[in-house]
Amino acid sequence: MTRVGDYELLETLASSNHGVFYKAIPPGRLGIGDEFVALKVMEQHSTDNEFRRVANQLRVFASVDSERVVRLLDAGQQHGRLFYAMRWHPDGSLASPACVVSRAGCVRIVADAARGAHALHEVGVVHRDIKPANILIDGQQGLLSDFGLAQLMTPAMTTTGVGSVDSIEFMEPDVIWGEKAARSSDIWSLALTLHQGVCGQGAFGEIPESNVFDAFKHVLHQRPTLSEVLGERLRPVVEKALSEHRSDRYRTALEFAEELDNLEGLD
Repeated sequence: MTRVGDYELLETLASSNHGVFYKAIPPGRLGIGDEFVALKVMEQHSTDNEFRRVANQLRVFASVDSERVVRLLDAGQQHGRLFYAMRWHPDGSLASPACVVSRAGCVRIVADAARGAHALHEVGVVHRDIKPANILIDGQQGLLSDFGLAQLMTPAMTTTGVGSVDSIEFMEPDVIWGEKAARSSDIWSLALTLHQGVCGQGAFGEIPESNVFDAFKHVLHQRPTLSEVLGERLRPVVEKALSEHRSDRYRTALEFAEELDNLEGLD
């Protein structure tokens, strides 16, 4: 595959939940002046009704006024497969940064992503797939990316799709059990992402990779174990964000971000 719609595909960037990211050359009709974009092509075919539903959801994302959310540029459908384009950020993600990210840098980047999550929450959207690979780096700043599993926060919306093993590690247990995703779900994921970025390891040890159900059992039957590498200043912040009961966590992702802002001199 060398083209999707009027996008020219240059290289595969990564496989993500339900799709593949490509580095692509955007069509002139966008009028953005960017040489490249990141194009996500969904793996499964969609009906016209499914496409309209997802397109409406993507319009909500595009309306979010936040510098901490990757800008959505375009969406379309080809041969029954949905695709959408976002701005290209060559500095990589927290999962695969182009340069070494310091401890303080990681905290700052996750705080930025938390602000992006808060902006989504304020328009009624839960991201639901926050993890290191979905936090992009732009210089010294972080941006929240990839909306493949996000759900609208409405009573009629059900939780669908469980994603890959690398997503399960960062998912709130309540969501895995079938509870509707909420602000607190993303705060949980942000905290586990911060732990991974700062400590270089997850809070659930070795996750079984061969079977999704084994991965579920692994994370559902134990509490996160925090590394001593977190340090005495970061530990209480992460612990609060990972409180077993949603009501005991930070009320908003913005509150979590501001708590991280108060930490200085971590390096």
